[in-house]
Amino acid sequence: MLSLNLPECSTKVILQNGKEAIFDIIRKRYVALTPEEWVRQHFVHFLISHKGYPKSLMANEVKVKLNGTCKRCDTVLFGKDLSARMIVEYKAPSVEITQAVFDQITRYNMVLKVEYLVVTNGLDHYCCKINYSDMSYSFLREIPQYEELKDKS
Repeated sequence: MLSLNLPECSTKVILQNGKEAIFDIIRKRYVALTPEEWVRQHFVHFLISHKGYPKSLMANEVKVKLNGTCKRCDTVLFGKDLSARMIVEYKAPSVEITQAVFDQITRYNMVLKVEYLVVTNGLDHYCCKINYSDMSYSFLREIPQYEELKDKS
């Protein structure tokens, strides 16, 4: 798989039914190794090892109901109060991060109403902080440390 713009991490890859599978440390099982999954696993390791996110407060493939249809957020990070704090949307390294990707994650946020939205293809990472009091947003230079995420009051 392609080298990413993320720190090296230890992943477990096996051959399962003739196809490569990677161990998902959040779901605690092997999943098909696609380019997007390669990005997800590296980014999750980055959040845990370098940003202090507790593995126990992260979930992959979180279902949300939007306008009567079921959608899946790639990763949702929760605060200690178990409220959703951040949504992460992954794309394969070959996929350009466009407005359409931000539109997709924004639709998920209509349900979860988190403070942080992150979009990454493993090469480029974008983090947006939502300010609901004045209905604005700003892009951050870095992904915040877990301690910087405040629980909802």
